[in-house]
Amino acid sequence: MATVELTKDNFAETIENNEIVLIDFWASWCEPCKTFEPIFKEASEKHAEITFGTVDTDAEPEIAGAFNIQSIPTFMVFRDQIGLLSQPGVLSESALDSVIEQVKGLDMDEVRAQIAEHQAEHGEGCGCGNSEEN
Repeated sequence: MATVELTKDNFAETIENNEIVLIDFWASWCEPCKTFEPIFKEASEKHAEITFGTVDTDAEPEIAGAFNIQSIPTFMVFRDQIGLLSQPGVLSESALDSVIEQVKGLDMDEVRAQIAEHQAEHGEGCGCGNSEEN
């Protein structure tokens, strides 16, 4: 599957209507982004069951701002509308393949239970980023 250009008009719908969505936040002037682009595109061709989206941070500053993107490229993963990973920097082909296999293998009921437990302990929307007590 080819990558999908994500915009403010289709971003939420893409996340809501696809089980797994991988996103590459990039900009045309970014050299590391140019390094990651063919790795990301090749993965999209190998994994047709996954939606691969790209966000041009210059064209879509609202999306980049909503996710507090401070470094590009940044790679994000959503499964069942849950953000699972936000990783700045270039991932190698093997690292990307590893992430994809891990995401596909997740027990999402367990993930949702961990989220509920965290929210009960820290409050919904706490933003601490911790999945356990410090």
